Amino acid sequence: MPEAATQDFLQFDQVREGVVILKNNALRGILMVNSLNFALKTEDQKKSIIYQFQEMLNSLDFPLQIYLNSRQLNITGYLEKLEELEKQQDNELMQTQTQSYRNFVSKLVERNTIMSKNFFVVVPYTLLEAEKKAGGKVPKFHKMTEQKFQRAKRQLWQRMEFVALGLRRCGLKAVPLTTPEIIELFWSIHHPRRAEVGYYPEIPPEITQQQSQPNLQQ
Repeated sequence: MPEAATQDFLQFDQVREGVVILKNNALRGILMVNSLNFALKTEDQKKSIIYQFQEMLNSLDFPLQIYLNSRQLNITGYLEKLEELEKQQDNELMQTQTQSYRNFVSKLVERNTIMSKNFFVVVPYTLLEAEKKAGGKVPKFHKMTEQKFQRAKRQLWQRMEFVALGLRRCGLKAVPLTTPEIIELFWSIHHPRRAEVGYYPEIPPEITQQQSQPNLQQ
């Protein structure tokens, strides 16, 4: 019996032009969303944010997936820069202070696990919806042609713009991930330890140069 490849266990077929294409030919766009310190807001501000978020959810006629990616923060590069700065100091007092600060940060990280958190919103679209909008017959099995992909992608981008606008009313900024950024996100999910130390696979130039994200109005 042939051994299964890793790709056989993945739910997506490919990533192109900032769009994830699933094996059933459904599409997904991914927005990266910043965070805000809700605890520091006044009661009126909190109520306003919650109300705006409810309004956004109630205005949607499609589902959303909210994904939180939590990863141990890697500050190796920062510590190395501090060490270089320490060596460059001509003033003995400044050199001692820089060394003391570097040791403090290093011990702080050793004693406490410092996590970085990134927030994402996954927006869906399917060929079935695209066929209905185009007024065509909906086949039982949807073949992904280039024309169908481009039409579905435009509809997906419109949804992403709509979601980004709703989040902006909540005080949040949403940015669509490009093809390389989506690949790096998926890779880090399956290789968390290597991602934490700052290692990512090399992405071919032709993928990096793709026109791969909608122009969301800021």
